[in-house]
Order: sequence, then structure tokens, then C-alpha cells
Amino acid sequence: MGKYVLAIDCGTQSLRGLIFDKNGNLLVKVKKEFNPYYSVEPGWAEQDPNVYWNSLCEVCRQIKEDEEEIFSEIDRVVVTTQRDSCVLLGKNGEIIRPAILWMDQRKIKKARNMNLYNKLTITAVGMMNTAKNFSLNCNAHWIQDYEPENWKKTHKYLQISGFLNYKLTHEFKDSIASQIGHIPFNYKHFRWESKYGQKSQIFHIEREKLCDLVAPSGIIGYVVDEACSETGLKKGIPVVAGGSDKGCETLGVGCFDNYTASISLGSNASIQTTSKKYYEALRFICPFPAVIPKAYNPEIQIYRGYWMISWFKKEFAQKEVAQAKELNIAPEELLNRRLNDIPPGCDGLVFQPYWGAGAKRPEGKGAIIGFDDYHTRIHIYRAIIEGIGFGLYEGLQYIQKKSKMNIEKIMVSGGGSQSDAICQITADLFNKPVYRVQTYETSGLGAAIVGYVSKGEYKTFGEAVKNMVHMKDEFLPDSENVKTYSRIYKDIYCRVYNKLKPLYKEMQNDNADN
Repeated sequence: MGKYVLAIDCGTQSLRGLIFDKNGNLLVKVKKEFNPYYSVEPGWAEQDPNVYWNSLCEVCRQIKEDEEEIFSEIDRVVVTTQRDSCVLLGKNGEIIRPAILWMDQRKIKKARNMNLYNKLTITAVGMMNTAKNFSLNCNAHWIQDYEPENWKKTHKYLQISGFLNYKLTHEFKDSIASQIGHIPFNYKHFRWESKYGQKSQIFHIEREKLCDLVAPSGIIGYVVDEACSETGLKKGIPVVAGGSDKGCETLGVGCFDNYTASISLGSNASIQTTSKKYYEALRFICPFPAVIPKAYNPEIQIYRGYWMISWFKKEFAQKEVAQAKELNIAPEELLNRRLNDIPPGCDGLVFQPYWGAGAKRPEGKGAIIGFDDYHTRIHIYRAIIEGIGFGLYEGLQYIQKKSKMNIEKIMVSGGGSQSDAICQITADLFNKPVYRVQTYETSGLGAAIVGYVSKGEYKTFGEAVKNMVHMKDEFLPDSENVKTYSRIYKDIYCRVYNKLKPLYKEMQNDNADN
């Protein structure tokens, strides 16, 4: 047996190959960046699935070239990827059409019909509009309506994780903890929904087009000859069922109880915790399957979260981008240095981060209010950071209310967590201590933990976390800043949406008419 686990972390903008040892030390990291998506039509977000596979192959070959001795000791591969993105494969594994990604905004014109029982029960709890919105946004429904010939050719409808697992093993299998999206998955019982079950009535996808499911840390298959020649991996290495990027992040920061919250400051920002008990932080919004078997990750997400930083950088920060290039640093690092030039509350500027239709706020839009002539682009930048934070704080209130437990500490991960200033803003806004672990590659670390449990290196996930996750930085809330953020949240932020909601609906109606 080899010593190491290779974690493949496929995100929205890059794929990373990460090798951790059994103590959680990151030994090797190779990253391949790519364009996040392309748009054939406004609002569409598609990608050639081969971009992900070719990136995986390139990363593996690079690791082998740079660290041949470590690469030769890999004896488990674990895949973690972005969520709610579909890949269609034919019987022989051929790609049917481009992948449709999580930020895609296309909709069908009419929601799918439900049987009478589900129609009555969903209506009775006041969630019919939410159910219809899920149906309208289902990518499989769009393909069925507008590309029926592609749907007919589809043998398996997979997440990106399922696609990469297939390429490695030639098995149409995926982890239970990766089934997060507009699919007929029974989140409470960790299996595909029955034919007449609620999720099957909302998402009309034939059972035979869905893959076989494997519990996290179980074996999906073994690296096949074709994958060996393309990646350099040894034939027969076990490929282990991992989980979604957010789920692996939550495990990778050591959040496996109800007293700790994991905040992901990534392209899709989120706050989640881990619970053995099933509960919906928001009614009708199911907790996702955790990477720890038979556990749940109740979650609230801010759609497009830190993607907004990429948008801001592109549209407003050309000066910082140019300066950063001269200094040979990331533009975000330069912008984050200037965050402390702006006081908490941004001199009256407040940002509402609903830059995508959420399940509970389908008409929501983004808004910035409070402009004055002294505001600068750095005010806007900090307002975006704070606005995402307010949205996540609101999510914390839902989680605490439904779990009947108080969160005691916050663990942060994702690109935004690399900034000390952003971590301090988070501590002040939440009025709770915020911690970072030894690496910001926490999704990869979580996947590696799964691999070492699968290897038998650790008997339990708790034992693995104790040995592989190490607290590195602590950020304590500043009492004066806490008061400022508490006032803004209660007096302004919480009131903005309801004030603007009628206008959002008008705008939605105007767009529909056009």
C-alpha cells in the first residue's frame, strides 16, 4: 500500500490536485485554471466537460513530473467538485452536450405536473411557488423541452463528480454526498426518491438515467488502463466516494457538530453546520448529505457570493489589477489591503447580495443603497464583503432557530478566508470567534480525510479530524465594530428586501413581458 491520498478538487474556475499526508500536511499542490464558463445565450453558463477531465490529467502528469516519489505512493483518489452542474453521457461514456453549470439562469416555461397527493401537501404548507420555481430551474427539464434528441441519447445524467469518477473508473457511480442539485434525491434517507415521492414529482428524471450511489469513504471503482495512460496514475488505485466541495470544506475545517459553523467564502458563499438530526433551516430547503455518513449539512447560501469580487475586479478595479501585476501579487490581495481604509458600515453604504434567484426569494436582485459623493470604489468593495456577511449572518439565525442550538465558533474557508481583513470583518459581524486552519485548501483536506478513513488509517472521522485539522489563526470580535454591525443589520439590512420586493416583482414582470 502507498502512503498518500490524492484529492482532486474541481471548482468553478480551476482544478487542483492536492496530496496530503496522514497528519494533514499539504505536500503537493498543482493548480490548473480555466475560464469558468461560456454563454451561447444571455444568462447561460456552459462548459465542455473535457475541460475538467483534461485539467485533471494535466495536473496529475505535472505532479508526477515534479514529485515522482510522492506520486508513486498514492493509493487512494478522492474527487470533490462544484455542485448542481450536470453532465450528460451516452452508453459508452460519450459526452452528449456541454455541461450546464450551477450559475446558469435558463428556465422552462411551465413547471412539471405533480400527482394530486403532492400537489395538495405542498400547497398546504404554502410552498407551491417554491416547488414550481425548482421545477422551472431544473436543467434536465430544459433539455427535455428544447433538446429532446439529446435527452433521448442520454444514458446517465451526472454531477461533475460522477463524470470524473466515470473517467477514472468507467463506473457510473457517485458519492451520496455529491448529490446536490435539481435532481430527484431523497435528502432525508440518502437515496434516490421513489417514483411517486415528492422530489420525483418536482424533478422529472427517469431513474435509469441516474447513477448508482456509494456512501462516503466507500469504493466507487479502480483506476482503469485508459485513465492510467492519460493521468500517469497506477492502474487499480481505488477511487473513493468523497462529497461536494462545500461538504468537504465543512469536514476540512473540523466542523462536525452543531456548535460550530463552517463559512465558505467562495464563488458560491455559504454557511452550514453538521447534524445527525434532519432539519430544514428554511422550510422546504433540505439539508444536504454530509461527507460524514448518515449526517446532514443544513445550509444557507448566498448565490454567486464571492463571484461578486470577480465581477467588481473586472468592472471597477482596473487600477488595482494593473498595480498587482507590477507587484506580482493577486489583485484581491491589493484590494484587501485597502479594506481597513474604510470604516465598518462603509460610511452609510449597504449592499444586498441577491445576485441570483434564490429558492426563497425568486424575484430578488442585488442592490446598493446609501451613495454619497465621498464614496469610492473601495467603499463599494467593502460594502460587497459586508453585504455577503450580513446574508450569511441571517442564515446563521435560521440555523440556530431550527436546531435550537447556539453556534459557538465560526470556521472559515474559501478564497475570501485568505484575507485577515475579511476574517476580522466576519468575526465582528457575527460577534463570534473566527478560526482558520492550517490550509485554505479545506475542500481538498476534507476529501483527503475521507481517503484516509477509507484506507483504515483512522477508524472514525472524528479521529481523522483530530489528527489532520489544526487551528492556525484566531480572530476575536471587536466590541465597537460589533455594535455598528448589529445596528446596521437590525435597522437597515433586514428592512431593505421587503422595501424593494415590490419593485423587484415589477422588474420581473417587465422582463417577462419583453
